[in-house]
Amino acid sequence: MKTSKRILGILGIAATTVLLAACGNNSSKSKTTTITVGASAIPHAQILKHVQPQLKKEGVNLKIKVFQDYVMPNKALASKELDANYFQHIPFLNTWNKANHGTLVSAGGVHLEPISAYSKKVKNLKDVKDGSTILASSNTPDYGRILTILQDAGLIKVKKGIDITTANFSDITSNPRHLKFKHSYEPKLMPSIYKNGEGDVDFINANYAVQSGLNPLKQAIATEKSSSPYVNIVAVRKGDQKKPAIKKLMKALQSKSTQKWIYNHYKGAVLPAKSYK
Repeated sequence: MKTSKRILGILGIAATTVLLAACGNNSSKSKTTTITVGASAIPHAQILKHVQPQLKKEGVNLKIKVFQDYVMPNKALASKELDANYFQHIPFLNTWNKANHGTLVSAGGVHLEPISAYSKKVKNLKDVKDGSTILASSNTPDYGRILTILQDAGLIKVKKGIDITTANFSDITSNPRHLKFKHSYEPKLMPSIYKNGEGDVDFINANYAVQSGLNPLKQAIATEKSSSPYVNIVAVRKGDQKKPAIKKLMKALQSKSTQKWIYNHYKGAVLPAKSYK
């Protein structure tokens, strides 16, 4: 009897060991992957936070690191402090790669933040007076966007055949109202510059405008068209766009439900890059 009990005990231990091993295997299969994404506070970090619960269900633990400028996110991504970042458009990424010998790539577009003109002097951009001062940030990839808005308003003409995404104020060929351009300000300071009444027309990116309490739909005197090539993207190191966690992130961000949420939440001030209807 004692021998039988010993055998049963050994078998019981063995069975328990097998069961625990099986449980261990199952838990390893459902292991969560953690990714850290750098982002501007508004709207990027907010949009990422919106998809966090969805990604958690799919085994992706999304950590969000907020940046207050356009300088550090790409540096942090290139040095592998981040798995991805979400704050820029393709022209900005191309400019950064060229200046820093970088190889960062786009994993896909998510939304457009229209750059807009604001003024305390006129209610319509077409009414800008002769000799007015136009203020813009030092973010050179945005200059083509500003020039397009000014040209659409009939205020200037830009050199024919120029790639508008790389255009500069020196590419202006006609300036009949003798507009003066100043563009040495940090992008994040533009809302304060406008509120202080500096300049006759100030150009402000939607993320900084919304973050400072401005409403582009109600307060801007001119806004970039939705056909703009400046869609905001998720950037990653070359090859990482194929990683499962990054693919899940992009699927969540580009889903119809998220794209619709972007439009509704920001009331059109931030536009979805994908169709949500």
